[in-house]
Amino acid sequence: MSMNVNKLTITSGILVAIFSVGCTDLEVKEKDSYLIEAAGVFAGVPAEATLNSAYLDLQGWGNQENLYALTEVASDELLVPTRGVDWGDNGIWRSLRQHEWDDSHQYILNTWNNLNANVYKLNQLLASESEPGAQQAAEGKFLRAFNMWYVLDLYRQVPFRDVHDAVTSDPKVFSVQEAMDFIIKDLTEALPNLPTVGPGGDTDRASKAAAHFLLAKLYLNKHVYLKTEAAAADMNQVIQHVDAIREDGFMLNEDYFDTFADANNPETILWTNAEWGNRIWNGLHYNQGVKTNTGGGWNGFSTTAEFYALFEGPDESNERGLGQEERRGFVPKERNHIMQGIGYGFLVGQQYDSLGAPLKDRPGNPLIFTEEFASKTTLTGNNERHGIRVIKYHPSLGSYNRYYVLARYADAVLMKVEALARGGTGDVDALTLYNELRITREASPLAGPLTLKNILDERGRELYTEGWRRNDQVRFGTFTSPFPYMNNTDPSRNVYPVPANALTTNPNLQPTEGY
Repeated sequence: MSMNVNKLTITSGILVAIFSVGCTDLEVKEKDSYLIEAAGVFAGVPAEATLNSAYLDLQGWGNQENLYALTEVASDELLVPTRGVDWGDNGIWRSLRQHEWDDSHQYILNTWNNLNANVYKLNQLLASESEPGAQQAAEGKFLRAFNMWYVLDLYRQVPFRDVHDAVTSDPKVFSVQEAMDFIIKDLTEALPNLPTVGPGGDTDRASKAAAHFLLAKLYLNKHVYLKTEAAAADMNQVIQHVDAIREDGFMLNEDYFDTFADANNPETILWTNAEWGNRIWNGLHYNQGVKTNTGGGWNGFSTTAEFYALFEGPDESNERGLGQEERRGFVPKERNHIMQGIGYGFLVGQQYDSLGAPLKDRPGNPLIFTEEFASKTTLTGNNERHGIRVIKYHPSLGSYNRYYVLARYADAVLMKVEALARGGTGDVDALTLYNELRITREASPLAGPLTLKNILDERGRELYTEGWRRNDQVRFGTFTSPFPYMNNTDPSRNVYPVPANALTTNPNLQPTEGY
């Protein structure tokens, strides 16, 4: 990397790009925005503007590439089959599903850079020179912890640069234990000054409930990060934090898909105003258009018959009224202008337009989404109809609305179920709580006994395509067990490699084991 750093007037975004992450060669130029640093002396940043910018960074969670690709396409939930030449993209999607990535994979590098850049921006906000108010600092600490947790979860090495460090010095690297301690400290210090926000409130900002949610995630995964057995004390921490969320008024939403319509529901703990277009159109067919998007979908993202089989309902069809559980959704066959022909959940079989007429693909074949792909061993050679499609955000509510869920109460409930099953104690037994969720979702209760596999499957049914599946599979030990189109059982795949570019620019980082 070549940099001119002796006498540099620089903005926050440029400083992040240079000093927080490994990056390619770049030339630094002065930008037309507020000046932050002169001659290497940190002078603070505008607190409110920087905090708002950090919230805008959360919009990246709505991108179908980068973080979402690492958390979902590499899991057993989603894949992106190559259809002729469509979605080939030099194998970038196939390598994720097949666990064949290396330390130069573009999405692994982008995600590393983005998360670490966000952390450094928040370091600037939280520096004394920036003079953040008590609530601004609390929100900043939550956001820093949120971004840093993802770095920890994905890479297990967490670089950190203080704003007062010399620009020529290499960022230090937290161990797993140091990173966990840092995140817990940030969240613990933030909690007293975060607002108490209940359902329908300002849930697009940090709140006590959001901090409790993240703390529950950390304690639930702690034993995985430290390579130990789950400890009852940590599981009790999970339960306490979930109970604190409940005390703020959050509860299960009686209408599952309504949770993804807007923030005015009893479940949404945290959301960002990222467009939900990616979640609608990346799987729908080119001919599945609506009034606000006549161009149709992009015909990519799909799921497998094996994942679809986790849900209650008949195998041969997912048309409305066949006794399937609510979360599996349905394909509307009848004339329906409101839904404009597009269903919810898992779209399989014949697809229809808003008048109830059967749709066709571009060559003129009936548009029947099949459970199987062209091959059981490779993701190439597929046609336009292969693969079940998945949709939670619906175009009848707006093709590109800005409401993307980051954390919700049903996830917290399932974290409590898991913590109880792993040795924690609470005010209810794990099976009772598990069945309360299933009954709310119009699924049959489990007679028992409740196993960890039951819980993993339930997390899949409840949280599919919400960005949690890789984390769940790693914790339950199935991420490196064979599943469709993935046969790499190397345990090193549980962690993404620190990108090669980052290793070059920061000698304090170590090559990830197995890469």
